[in-house]
Amino acid sequence: MYKIEINDFFTSAFSVDCVIFGYSDGEIKALLIQRGMEPYTHFWAIPGDLVYPSEDLPDAAQRILHELTGLENVEMHQSRTFGSPNRHPQGRVITISYFALIRISDFEIKASSWAEKAMWVSLNDIPELAFDHNQILSSTYELLKQKLSNEPICFEMLEQRFTLNEFQQLYEYAFDQTLDKANFRKKIKPLPLVPSNESQKNVRHRPAKLFSFDYEKYSSAVKDDNFQFKL
Repeated sequence: MYKIEINDFFTSAFSVDCVIFGYSDGEIKALLIQRGMEPYTHFWAIPGDLVYPSEDLPDAAQRILHELTGLENVEMHQSRTFGSPNRHPQGRVITISYFALIRISDFEIKASSWAEKAMWVSLNDIPELAFDHNQILSSTYELLKQKLSNEPICFEMLEQRFTLNEFQQLYEYAFDQTLDKANFRKKIKPLPLVPSNESQKNVRHRPAKLFSFDYEKYSSAVKDDNFQFKL
């Protein structure tokens, strides 16, 4: 047992890692950057960096995401802390992970600062990432699936107008299973899905009707009728 001095408790650094999920072409994707600096030069990674000494964590998350990917005004939520003593080769770095769900088409990503590239990658095609980022991404994805089962957060990733088939495909991808169409439609029937006057365009099959999700009606139903989302 080695002797601990009070100064030993003030030698750790803190970082923030931003796990950003989106959905397109039938796949849930994560936003990754390619590192242009040591350690792990040229490795793909979750957008993240060190927190300034006088910086609050939510501010750091917004700054870092913007500096590395160009994204801004993204609502992020704190998820988990990762603090293995050896997770960073240059010293003790405790990281706080944040996550967000966005519509990919609403944002333009652009790698900047020390990020060489920024790219959306299907969760089925994630490579070996820098540091412990595979663990961070996997852990955050499990949290996402828990929330998808109990909260209508899928509509933060779907286009504003979507087909019921696209809605179902998102859940099939998330939980890696084929869902019965009739049973799925029965489960989502209580949701305030508003049919539009529009249908799909430029498709080879019969165009499907487009729907939108009424957030106000859902909030009112939860408040007044104790409605619970469950899929």
